[in-house]
Amino acid sequence: MGQNNTVNLRTVALVGHGAAGKTTLAETLLAAAGAISSKGSVEKGNTVCDFDPLEKELGHSVNSAIASFNWLDARIHLIDTPGYPDFTGQAIGALAAVDTALVVINAQTGIELSTERMMRFAAARNLCRMIVVNKIDAENIDLPKLVGEIRERFGPECMLLDLPAHHSQDVVEVLGHDDGDSDFESVAAAHRALIDQIVEEDEDLLAKYLDDGADPNLDELHAPFEKALRAGHLIPILFVSAKTGAGIPQLLDTLAKLAPNPAEGNPPPFYKGSLDDPASAPFDAVPDTEKHVLAHVFKIVSDPFVGKLGIFRVHQGTIRKETQLFVGDAKRAFKVGHLYRLQGKDYLEVNALFPGEIGAIAKIDEIEFDGVLHDSHDEDRIHLKPLEFPEPMQGLAVETQRKADEQRLFDVLHKLEIEDPCFKVERHPTTNETVIRGLGEMHLRAKLARMSQQYKIELHTKPPQIAYRETITKKAEGHCRHKKQSGGAGQFGEVMLRVEPLERGAGFEFVNIVKGGVIPGVFMASVEKGVRQALEDGVVGGFPVHDIRVIVHDGKSHSVNSKDIAFFTAGRKATIQAIQAATPIILEPVVNIEVLAPEAAVGDLSGDLSSKRGQLTGTQPRGTGVMAISGKVPLAELDDYQGRLKSLTGGQGSYSIAFSHYAPVPAATQQQLASQKKAVGLDDD
Repeated sequence: MGQNNTVNLRTVALVGHGAAGKTTLAETLLAAAGAISSKGSVEKGNTVCDFDPLEKELGHSVNSAIASFNWLDARIHLIDTPGYPDFTGQAIGALAAVDTALVVINAQTGIELSTERMMRFAAARNLCRMIVVNKIDAENIDLPKLVGEIRERFGPECMLLDLPAHHSQDVVEVLGHDDGDSDFESVAAAHRALIDQIVEEDEDLLAKYLDDGADPNLDELHAPFEKALRAGHLIPILFVSAKTGAGIPQLLDTLAKLAPNPAEGNPPPFYKGSLDDPASAPFDAVPDTEKHVLAHVFKIVSDPFVGKLGIFRVHQGTIRKETQLFVGDAKRAFKVGHLYRLQGKDYLEVNALFPGEIGAIAKIDEIEFDGVLHDSHDEDRIHLKPLEFPEPMQGLAVETQRKADEQRLFDVLHKLEIEDPCFKVERHPTTNETVIRGLGEMHLRAKLARMSQQYKIELHTKPPQIAYRETITKKAEGHCRHKKQSGGAGQFGEVMLRVEPLERGAGFEFVNIVKGGVIPGVFMASVEKGVRQALEDGVVGGFPVHDIRVIVHDGKSHSVNSKDIAFFTAGRKATIQAIQAATPIILEPVVNIEVLAPEAAVGDLSGDLSSKRGQLTGTQPRGTGVMAISGKVPLAELDDYQGRLKSLTGGQGSYSIAFSHYAPVPAATQQQLASQKKAVGLDDD
């Protein structure tokens, strides 16, 4: 089957909340495995995975980073991901490249925002999951309580695979041991519970276990252990201290012996055709070195030295130097000139990459994020099920400080946009604003810092106009006869239409039910263009109109004077008239917000959000003395929230937002926005 090169491969992502110690853990694993001569530190800025100058300055990860090492007979590819919510996109993207998610929890702070998110994202991606409790050497921690919280939050399938011992200076593995010292719980009890959970996956092994009363050997347990991981019936809990090295050998052994190889993990969700097409065919890539190539691009980097870099996971076949590859449905192939493995910032040139390996190709402009690389037109129209990324809602309007940088600004913004699925660039012709959007203030600050440091572009920033929308609340009719005569050929077009509200989020529907050719078919495209122009320009406050159906049902034409421009104008003005009669309203974006803050500040923060039209949905503890406040709040009320939060928490609070829905603005706000439109002369003539 040509799989000999893949059975010893493991791909894992370190995910979890910020400050859980993921980068330090990666550094400790690399050092323990002999991949690096000595362990660096985040504080000194000399780790393998946090190599970006901005990461060294901030003291935490901003980008995902790839490294690999050997342990026992296994080759382990590891992706270290950022943990702060503002950089979630980098962590989610890494999930498309691995078979196992190692969810790292800080023993001091417990289950935090990104812990829950990444557990949920990994489960939705059908990945095998393991929980790694880090910093077990810290003072004033309660590991038994944390284990209880893990099981309460994520289910009883979270089972101990090892236990701390000798005051967290050591760790004892419990799968192969039924006795020994531990700091809490019984090794024997943990061993028995784990065995019972695993053997349930194999009826024959379970029957033998019940009949004989003896533990199966580790070889017999391997297959049902993998099956339990794949099904989510087992989520092992491991304990480590990346600082002291406690538990690191046990974690390395677990990765080498128990983590799935590419043939054992759940297959990635490939499909052929369109995901929206019921006839689209899902299929499994086979990790066979001899089959056609299938690889998925999960990360793009614009490197100042090597240019555009496409980082991918090989799922099927073998990519070699000189291989001819296609990107997606492209008709022209490109030749692989240089093939790399990544070790932090270093590019290690290789001759071939096999299924399960992570590699990179440089200087191929056609490669895009989420693209599929393949070597045969038989694989055209193949895609990987898209990952679900949070919507970037935090915005800044930007303009260059130097006029000479204006054109270069858009080139740089485009490079940043293709690198990060949670970073968007918008150009608003009405307000003449260029707006960058991200997942939070920290996210946008990182982009601005990179533009300054790497690309030498300095920007002025200001809050952008809010992305309001308009919609209608009832049905109404619109009619316009456009007639113009100016000596020569005239213009004539008449359109009758009606508008109807659609459900929130439905968008726009254009329906043509004209009978008898009263509007010739050749002009209907112009009518639709006029309708769309009216919707784009807005009617109440100059904001795009959404969630509306426009039905053109009648009209008139002239054999000589009817022209495209006449029906464009008639369609536009009839739409404006109908919307004005349909009781239009302005909608504003509402976001889900989660605020992490000291427990003592909860009352003040709750009152502040309520005063800003926020609706609180709950509070939950997040580690010792820390509470999470969740709710919904209009985005317009968050322009200065970072400053308010800093003031109310003494600089100890943080927050994250994600788009929730659009809702009507208060009547007073609608009047104000409508007045602003009139003031700047945006009303229709």
